Amino acid sequence: MTVTLGDMAERVDALRVSGRYASTSEVLRAGVRALEREQAALDAYMREEVRKALDDSRPSVPSEDVFARLKRRHQEEAKAAERGV
Repeated sequence: MTVTLGDMAERVDALRVSGRYASTSEVLRAGVRALEREQAALDAYMREEVRKALDDSRPSVPSEDVFARLKRRHQEEAKAAERGV
């Protein structure tokens, strides 16, 4: 396997030279494990947010209403910006 690290190569070398890691491969494996943990945490967060949304007893808002409100808000903000507010 060939990996091109670009400017990250210096950081990988610094971690290896510091003695925290025995080899470049060890640094990269640690990075992949950290990425996996981050992705798992994000997946868990998103699953929880979806669950909360599905469990929400409030009535749904039609998308047309949401987009109409967003359009009005954008127009109001654009007018305010023109006035320098």
